[in-house]
Amino acid sequence: MTTAQKKRREMHIAIRDAAIREFARNGLAGTSTQVIAQSAGISKAQLHYYISSKEELYQQVLGHIVRQWREIFFLSPTRDDPATAIATYIERKLRHALEYPDISRLFANEIARGAPEMAGHWEELKASVDEASEVIRGWIEAGMLAPVDPLLFQINMWAVTQHYAEYEAQARVLMDVPDGAPLDADRIIAEATELFLLRCGLQGRGPRP
Repeated sequence: MTTAQKKRREMHIAIRDAAIREFARNGLAGTSTQVIAQSAGISKAQLHYYISSKEELYQQVLGHIVRQWREIFFLSPTRDDPATAIATYIERKLRHALEYPDISRLFANEIARGAPEMAGHWEELKASVDEASEVIRGWIEAGMLAPVDPLLFQINMWAVTQHYAEYEAQARVLMDVPDGAPLDADRIIAEATELFLLRCGLQGRGPRP
């Protein structure tokens, strides 16, 4: 990679991260390219050198989120060990939510308003979910997992793992964690993992705090 290519890549990442922050806080309608540029530390003119509109940037961000979540649910190394696969997924998803809460918030806000910008992303998301459902069905058929609804099992895992980003303020109050201090990731991961392993008959095989 040349110096120019590296600089361009770094700029794209800075713009994307700034867009995620601002879209998560203010939504698509409430965010201007001026604000995104300021958040990225560049001028509005510089921003428009890399993007044509905030709508285009919003679409890029949604695609980035869907791809990231698909990569988190990468089962190949642990396909024959459902306990490890589920525990690893929950840990990766929770740590990602705690480290990058704006990603979960942006996506939740988009879905809450009826997902008008998701038309071009549902196919990829659904393909990822269908692939994971097939793996879960295989575990059940092989007697490696107690019967669960593969789709609802995934949806429920999302609800728990994204809760600490989408409802961070509530979690902080209830857990007595002040602003600026990290939530207890190990405690959260251990409880969530045991919850889902118990549901599918694999209790006692999760991590301990």
